[in-house]
Amino acid sequence: MPGGRRGPSRQQLSRSALPSLQTLVGGNCGNGTGLRNRNGSTLSLSAPPITALITPEPVRHCRIPELPVDGNLLFEFLFFIYLLVSLFIQYINIYKTVWWYPYNHPASCTSLNFHLIDYHLAAFITVMLARRLVWALISEASQVGTSSMIHDMALILARLVLLTLCVWVLCWTLVNLFRSHSVLNLLFLGYPFGVYVPLCCFHQDSRNQPLSTDCSYLVQDQLVDDSASGVGSLVKPKDLFSLLRESVKEQFNPSVTTPTHSCPLSPDLIRNEVEGLKADFNRRIKEVLFNSLFSAYYVAFLPLCFVKSTQYYDMRWSCEHLIMVWINAFVMLTTQLLPPKYCDLLHRSAAHLGKWQKLEHGSYSNTPQHIWSESTIWPQGVLVRHSRCLYKAVGPYNVAVPSDVSHARFYFLFHHPLRLLNLLILIEGSVVCYQLYSLLRSEKWNHTLSMALILFCNYYVLFKLLRDRIVLGKAYSYPLNSYGLKAH
Repeated sequence: MPGGRRGPSRQQLSRSALPSLQTLVGGNCGNGTGLRNRNGSTLSLSAPPITALITPEPVRHCRIPELPVDGNLLFEFLFFIYLLVSLFIQYINIYKTVWWYPYNHPASCTSLNFHLIDYHLAAFITVMLARRLVWALISEASQVGTSSMIHDMALILARLVLLTLCVWVLCWTLVNLFRSHSVLNLLFLGYPFGVYVPLCCFHQDSRNQPLSTDCSYLVQDQLVDDSASGVGSLVKPKDLFSLLRESVKEQFNPSVTTPTHSCPLSPDLIRNEVEGLKADFNRRIKEVLFNSLFSAYYVAFLPLCFVKSTQYYDMRWSCEHLIMVWINAFVMLTTQLLPPKYCDLLHRSAAHLGKWQKLEHGSYSNTPQHIWSESTIWPQGVLVRHSRCLYKAVGPYNVAVPSDVSHARFYFLFHHPLRLLNLLILIEGSVVCYQLYSLLRSEKWNHTLSMALILFCNYYVLFKLLRDRIVLGKAYSYPLNSYGLKAH
């Protein structure tokens, strides 16, 4: 309008309305990006890096008390006793008789049909279940006493006698089983080992990253190997015999070395530590799964394979006993191989790793966005672009790769330190409640006896889990700081 007061031009208005980068959360152009205008182009502005604008507060961890954990030898002994009790219960379910009938209608004079039981099969199963206990005895004996020539000779002699006895009993039972059973039944004896070799021996991901007590172990190995070969592999591929030898050693040697956490400040060291912990955790879970299935197979399934066709037994109850043995063995092995100290270690590493939440395209269009950098510790709430996707920082410390699903899974599992413990309590508590219900509804003597014996073992496991949950719940219930982490 002529003579009227003109307002600022569009170009002047856009320049004057541009906010200062110092007032933006994570406003950074040093990472190769800036603010986006309506046309989609980027305004190239000079600004200090994001770590200079907002510095994340150092991660603080809560100290947990030292909780009592069963020793290796004690746990293997208790686990072996539990498996023997479960095997005895399965034989009761299969070969029970009606011995309470009056004498004028005698059905049997004993509670079990002992003449139908294959004692060679029972001895074979006992030796297979005792393999971990035997190796634990040998390992504990090697660490006791002073090193001398007499002690070493006596230890070597005891090892030879013990191993020779186990091998002799195993061969004696196998020879007698070959004489009295068909080849098809004998294939069931070594079925778990036939499945374990192709599934576990040929996967080298967990063995390529040996876990050490120092957080910089992977970086040093990778630098040496990269300079020599120029590739990212850490260890040369192993041959078949080496993999088989290591797999057999893992199954016979139940001892596990617990790593440590040193609060690394470098993003590369944090990611390398997480990779090592992931490999160690996967190895432990693999051992738990295999040994729990191995125990349930030899305790509850293998006796069913050698039952004569004329022998009647309750199939539903025997299969239910098989499931219960597998669940209880899984919980017992998980509790031993993943103690509270180890779960706290995983929680501390997850607190340093952080998490990224993937956002939809078009959301947060007016918020400053940055190009993700592997050498930057990103604060909470910042938006980054990685692999043509938009991500938002969730944790107070964020050094994870946004597109790496394993990092997100690691943070989800161990960000809450009591998540795994709560899951074990839920599983074991559900099993105990179901067994109590079955005990109240049972009408047969073998059902009542089997539930009563198994419940005694489950009470001990549930007691340890509830004790750890109560103590750790109080330890982690201290006030939080502004970043949501536990303070000292």
